[in-house]
Amino acid sequence: MDLTVKEREIQESGFSVIENVFTDQETEDMQAAINGADTTKETFRKSDDLFAIRRFLKEVPGTIELIFNKKLKAIIREIFGKDYFLVKSIYFDKPETSNWFVSYHQDLTISVNQKVEIPGFGPYTKKHDQFAVQPPLNTLESNFTIRIHLDDTNEENGALKVIPNSHSKGIYRPETIDWNIEKEVSCNVARGGLMVMKPLLLHSSSRTTNNQKRRVIHLEFSNQTLPKELQWSEYLNF
Repeated sequence: MDLTVKEREIQESGFSVIENVFTDQETEDMQAAINGADTTKETFRKSDDLFAIRRFLKEVPGTIELIFNKKLKAIIREIFGKDYFLVKSIYFDKPETSNWFVSYHQDLTISVNQKVEIPGFGPYTKKHDQFAVQPPLNTLESNFTIRIHLDDTNEENGALKVIPNSHSKGIYRPETIDWNIEKEVSCNVARGGLMVMKPLLLHSSSRTTNNQKRRVIHLEFSNQTLPKELQWSEYLNF
């Protein structure tokens, strides 16, 4: 695997797909750990269109060693360096008949432990007892996300659609997208593969039309030190 190529893709386009990071057995073991979790907690969200687990690694700690195998650690180290740590984890299960979709957006917030008025940080939101805040732009530019796919995923069951290089344009409002100059790409990922993306990359997800599940573990990473009044709501130095 030539990670230099992947690093260049992420820098230039804002994303890259890396296949065969996890074996079928490893993905089955992750799913078995998830299936054994207590779903009655407040961090679990269940509806006809979506099953989600917030603070996923805290709620399903049996997945940590499975996720952070030698291959994933090497990918993170060689593409981004040794100083990154995990700051957010979510599990998404989009069922076979899901009508759930997400329109184009950037990931503009980070999850923190409380609301504190600090220059450069704001506005704050609070949802499910979780504070989120928009940090300074340089924090978003340095962060990255890894999406581990537990199912084959394409444009028919909710693969992310992205606008390449939109991560390099700062805050990019979806309503200002000029489709005469921008193009849309579907990030199809096979089971056991992953997608690496920058938070400022414009991305969306369509409804499911092929009666296939789409299960994804979403992990966010940073190497940024927050002001002393704030803490990341999740932290794992893997």
